[in-house]
Amino acid sequence: MSDLSALGWDATLASAYRSFDRPDATAGRVLRADRGVCTVLAADGVHRASLSGTVLLGAAGDPANLPCAGDWVVLRRWPDRRTTVEVVLPRRTALIRRTADKDSTGQVLAANMDTVAVVEPMHPAPDAARVERLLALAWESGAQPVVLLTKSDTAGVPQAVARQLCELAPDVRVLAISVHEGLGLNEVRELVTPGRTLALLGRSGAGKSTLVNALAGTEVMPVQEIRNVDGKGRHTTAYRSLVLIPGGGAVLDTPGIRGVGLLDTEEGLDRAFADVAGLATQCRFGDCGHDGEPGCAVEAALADGSLLPRRLESWRKLHREVAVESGRRAARLAGAAGPGRRRPRR
Repeated sequence: MSDLSALGWDATLASAYRSFDRPDATAGRVLRADRGVCTVLAADGVHRASLSGTVLLGAAGDPANLPCAGDWVVLRRWPDRRTTVEVVLPRRTALIRRTADKDSTGQVLAANMDTVAVVEPMHPAPDAARVERLLALAWESGAQPVVLLTKSDTAGVPQAVARQLCELAPDVRVLAISVHEGLGLNEVRELVTPGRTLALLGRSGAGKSTLVNALAGTEVMPVQEIRNVDGKGRHTTAYRSLVLIPGGGAVLDTPGIRGVGLLDTEEGLDRAFADVAGLATQCRFGDCGHDGEPGCAVEAALADGSLLPRRLESWRKLHREVAVESGRRAARLAGAAGPGRRRPRR
């Protein structure tokens, strides 16, 4: 028997499950979601479950409704020994990125995590723009972000690098870690205690799988060598999975992400750029464009050096991206709610 409370099952989930409770049903957490099939851990063990028609119908309206690693679901066991996912219970948090399609739909990378770790290697030098983008995604998820600077043994003064990254991460802990030397792992383990889930987000070769193996105390995720020239490597993890940690808690490992599209992340951007957003509220005019207007607090900060031009430009770029994608998404939803499609012209 599995203790689901060690994975985060609580009174809120139990209340949501109560209306679906029946003799042939059970609750469980998704360890891995493949095409049309989920691996689910329930109190009585691990099940391979296909998706019910109800779940598929909900996903047809919005792909984000598909179950993913970390979801809590209701399983139904049929007399012919089939098991199906009947319901995805309400998510507390969710990492959602924009897909590459023109309709600006969302893809859920992970669900029900307490902390999202933006994993960035120290070799080569950390990519500031990538960290900012991933932090916006992490804040929007509803979970608490943290930045993990891996491979700190490759840096001469890793704490100095961490202090520099702190400027890009207001209100976020930045930890320098090295699995090879065991540095910083105790601080990471504090994020994976019974009932709590840590999600890892970062590019391929950042050291996510190596970190998961260190936390699990055994090799549960494959690891590949990366190129010394640019620190890049092939995608080691090809799927999202929930890994149970001895003693309780879990880690959500995600595939390496080359690019992350933002979708409806206005609040996440304001949290990731709390320094810029805070200055903007001090401008004389509420609609200040920070481009020559009198009494602009943002331009004053640029002038005295307390705000870097690169930081402001990154903020503007991501806001433009979110505005465009939000417009596309609104148009798609409006079209779906319309009276019908027009007949094509001949």
